Amino acid sequence: MNIVEEIKKFVEIECRKPTSKYGFEPFENHFVPMVEWAEKLSEELGGDKEVVLVAAWLHDIGSIIVGRKDHHLTGAKIAEKKLVELDYPKIKIELVKKCILNHRGSRNDERESLEEKIVAEADVISNFDNIEGIFKAAFSYENKNQQEARRAVLEKLERKWKQLHFEESRKMLKPKIEAVRLLFGN
Repeated sequence: MNIVEEIKKFVEIECRKPTSKYGFEPFENHFVPMVEWAEKLSEELGGDKEVVLVAAWLHDIGSIIVGRKDHHLTGAKIAEKKLVELDYPKIKIELVKKCILNHRGSRNDERESLEEKIVAEADVISNFDNIEGIFKAAFSYENKNQQEARRAVLEKLERKWKQLHFEESRKMLKPKIEAVRLLFGN
């Protein structure tokens, strides 16, 4: 059994369900690119790659199944239950849970392990690859008008930029934040 593939399938199935809070779009437009970034960072920086990938697939599962509020808490519980079902080692389950609990940049949680830092960083980076999704959220879920949405997207990406931990990430994303500032700044 390939645990990463099993977890990917689980997340995909949950995203396809009619009960999914945001439909299937987050799978293609957030989970997949976020996992790709997590894998790249893990290959470059180290850490337990399997744990990073499992946590990356599961980091927002609480949003999909329960809703955005406290999704780091609900996601950690869902992840633990699923990983226990799959007989994943307890020590690795605990590390995956810590990655999920501490992935949210808005919470500014203390990240102790390299795996936690990588998952949080990949989540931040993925926002720069899905600006249209941030606009969709501003329009559809937050009921913002065009000016409000433009300002909200710029502010969110500026916050995300400040949350970057690794210098390598800043170098990669510098052209993107400069483009965002040029396009959406005043």
